[in-house]
Amino acid sequence: MKIRKFALLSLLAVSLASQSGIAMAQLLERRVPTSQMEVQLSYSSVVKKAAPAVVNIYTKRVVKSRSYSPFANDPFFQRFFGNSFGGAPRERIERSLGSGVIVRANGIIITNHHVIEGADEITVALADRREFAATLVLDDERTDLAVLRIKTGGEKMPFLNFANSDDVEVGDMVLAIGNPFGVGQTVTGGIVSALARTQVGGTDYQFFIQTDAAVNPGNSGGALVGMDGRLLGINTSIFSRSGGSNGIGFAIPANMVDSVVSAALSDGKVTRPWFGASGQVVSAEIAESLGLDRPGGVLVDNIYPDGPADKAGLEQGDVILSIDGREIMNPQALRYHIGLKKAAGRVPLKILRGEKVKILNVPLEAAPEDPPRNVTSLKGQHIFNGMKVANLSPAYADELGLGLYDQGVIILEVSRSTSRRTTLRPGDIFRSFNDEPIKRVRDLEDAVADSDRDLSFSIKRKGEIVECVISSSRRSYCR
Repeated sequence: MKIRKFALLSLLAVSLASQSGIAMAQLLERRVPTSQMEVQLSYSSVVKKAAPAVVNIYTKRVVKSRSYSPFANDPFFQRFFGNSFGGAPRERIERSLGSGVIVRANGIIITNHHVIEGADEITVALADRREFAATLVLDDERTDLAVLRIKTGGEKMPFLNFANSDDVEVGDMVLAIGNPFGVGQTVTGGIVSALARTQVGGTDYQFFIQTDAAVNPGNSGGALVGMDGRLLGINTSIFSRSGGSNGIGFAIPANMVDSVVSAALSDGKVTRPWFGASGQVVSAEIAESLGLDRPGGVLVDNIYPDGPADKAGLEQGDVILSIDGREIMNPQALRYHIGLKKAAGRVPLKILRGEKVKILNVPLEAAPEDPPRNVTSLKGQHIFNGMKVANLSPAYADELGLGLYDQGVIILEVSRSTSRRTTLRPGDIFRSFNDEPIKRVRDLEDAVADSDRDLSFSIKRKGEIVECVISSSRRSYCR
């Protein structure tokens, strides 16, 4: 009898425990989160904080084209009608869309350069569907960033604060907010997949945050935000063969974005310091030859005379380990961290020279424009008529994305006839003309003035020297 009672009590206890467990599970499923950890299981609080500051950007530009007749190039019709026979100019309107982020309460917006490039009109649509005409404050093609302004009438706009993108770590949760394919504001989530990605975008300062949050066309210029709702970066490009998201998106780090915004609101232009030296990645083979325990750093191979690096005492063969406490793994990282600084003061540089570690203080100076660029269109009765050229200097070479040691006279524009008869093209650099060195535009102007005899000249093209000859019969060849 006691055994039966015990069994019945046991079954009753199990039943109550089971029912209690079910009730508890239901309670856990339905109750409102009460701790910070449980609240973070939903991103809604982050989205509510960040989304109002993300805007849609619509641009419009007028493109002129000419409707050509099939007889436009016929000499007979050209004789009577001239070039006007090609047809009257026609205009068409091209539209594009992208995203942007409000970063100041007074209506300052950051987006990508490629979103607004060539636009005649820029319209900003807020999350609440209000629309504003925007003006361009600064366009920095080298970082693929542009700063816009809208007139708010004194109203304070929702905006995002910048995070310190140097503190971002692989594995951090992030949200991408933008306007993909023009469907409207969209939020996607993921993690930081990698940091310091280079050679993946069309900017001079490639140092991207990689994320697997879905980023698609139209997301360009939108926000990459952390779990605290602050701006980690500006989404700028994707790696895709189909045009859609493959889980590999790239964002410009917030620290670079912040420096561009600050420059736009202070000087209205970006003036970056230059380093005045170049180098290569320390590979495994180089590391072994230098006696290093692992690859890393930048091996200095060239130093510009009297440049900042030279003034600091940097020498060929030094290995740059870090700048301002930030580890340097490749030349792109060095360029990026120098580009974040203002052209004032000094920055500490940690190097390895032989077996000794040294600290050098590099002055932060703007690259000199010496000689002045002197952009000139060549004129005269010669084959180079209409060609636009300019003097190269450290500042202009850096602006054009050329090598540190490129000097001479660079070709900026070439007429169709000159290009066809000489094979010259924009980007070629004159080095000599009739065996005389070409250092300035005026040297080239003097040289081409004498067009009655055979001409020979050398140019630098993609790092190689090309020799060219133009005979008095106007026949030319390059080798």
